[in-house]
Amino acid sequence: MSTKKRIEQQIFDLQQVNSRSSEINQKLDELVQLLSETELDSDTIQSLQQKFNNAVDTNTSNKESIEAFRQLDDPNLSREEMLDNLSLLLTTNPIDSKVSSAYIKRSLLSRIVLGLIGFTLIVLGMGMIVMPAPPYFEMFTLFYFTTDDGITIMDVISLLIVLCGVYLLINVFKSQKNDKRAR
Repeated sequence: MSTKKRIEQQIFDLQQVNSRSSEINQKLDELVQLLSETELDSDTIQSLQQKFNNAVDTNTSNKESIEAFRQLDDPNLSREEMLDNLSLLLTTNPIDSKVSSAYIKRSLLSRIVLGLIGFTLIVLGMGMIVMPAPPYFEMFTLFYFTTDDGITIMDVISLLIVLCGVYLLINVFKSQKNDKRAR
């Protein structure tokens, strides 16, 4: 059953590549026709050729090569199939230390930013709970402790903000743990 699913996925991928290839061929034919209709000097031709070469080089960027490795992380594959796919990917997508260190730095930066946002949400929510709010801002009291104090809707909203911050922090640490386990 798993092999059938993989074959269907590979056929779908090939169909997508074929449709993209036909679109590229159509645009390339339009470019050739446009170039044949205009008179260009050698400097302009060289600059156009340089632009084309740069576009082709950036198309095979490092981001796509890392995305190819992410597709390898399929839990339905056996270890042998994963190993075969990995060896195939390593031969077709060269990754050097610059690419991998840039990827690690980006993921670390995103974790740090998410951690700071989560910590800020926790502090903000706790501050909203602890600090007294003006009477017009404390809308309705849901549960009274005394005649003058209780749990208000503002406290519930503040608690939701704290829980969102805790959720973000848990996800940051969970993703860090998963990254260490993958190494």
